[in-house]
Amino acid sequence: MADSCAGNRRDLSPKSSDGAQDGGDPAVWAAFTENFRQVQSVLDRNRVLIQQVNENHQSKIHENMVKNVALIQEINGNITKVVSLYSHLSENFSTAVNHHGEARSSASASEGDKK
Repeated sequence: MADSCAGNRRDLSPKSSDGAQDGGDPAVWAAFTENFRQVQSVLDRNRVLIQQVNENHQSKIHENMVKNVALIQEINGNITKVVSLYSHLSENFSTAVNHHGEARSSASASEGDKK
């Protein structure tokens, strides 16, 4: 199955308007990128599961309808995973922003002391 979202994926590393690296911690950006990949993987799996549920439902075959129970439970579990991944992403983003702000403040204070 072709990935219809492939064209929507972007490089998440920080860049300035001229395309040069704008700084930031490469490990932080790598963690964000990996987190987004995990989210996308779960969402892609849910897309397949939802298609299967729809096919089973349209078939109106009893065995297929019974299979839908497990499929819908997996979809529900996957939604919980996505919520958890986004929660961790939010925490990591807040931490990274705070650390970046502290580093900038420390650098500014150090430059002020040198003057």
